[in-house]
Amino acid sequence: MQEFNVGERLRQMRLAAGMSQRQLAEASGVPHGQVSMIETNRSSPSVASLRKILGGLSVSMSEFFEPDAPISQSVFFKPHEMRDLTTRLYSALDDPRGKITLQQVGDAKAHSLQILYERYEPGADTGAQMLEHVSHEGGIVIAGEIEVTVGDQCAVLKAGDSYLFDSTHPHRFRNIGDREAVVVSACTPPYL
Repeated sequence: MQEFNVGERLRQMRLAAGMSQRQLAEASGVPHGQVSMIETNRSSPSVASLRKILGGLSVSMSEFFEPDAPISQSVFFKPHEMRDLTTRLYSALDDPRGKITLQQVGDAKAHSLQILYERYEPGADTGAQMLEHVSHEGGIVIAGEIEVTVGDQCAVLKAGDSYLFDSTHPHRFRNIGDREAVVVSACTPPYL
């Protein structure tokens, strides 16, 4: 896979939106230095941090990583037709530990529903800066185990366990186990 330059892509999108780094930081609610560090590739963002910054541009992860994905009216999808939301975030890494793979079914915006096939390698973490967004989400753990924190509640979920919550509550997903965790989730309205 060709290495994807996250920093350069973010810079191009920011400039196309006519924003300075400081304006994007203010719109995203992140420190100005964080935008600068990511754009110069001196820092790799977590999924949560990148999503927060993209929110300041009103751009989804799908639009960021797959801007040329064709609009599809398909009802059924094969594994290779899923939209890859994260692999390019890790394209420069040789070690898969800590990697999160998020694949989306079809065009989430068109259906106001995001369905994800999520894989968390050992050590993977959506980030210490917890996610918060206006949605509701739920999921079922298919394999492995994953620690899910929602507000002041925390549980380690195993295959067959599930979750459902209001996404305005701060939340985080971490694989604290020693093998891959797999989750199938849904979110409405779409967030990533």
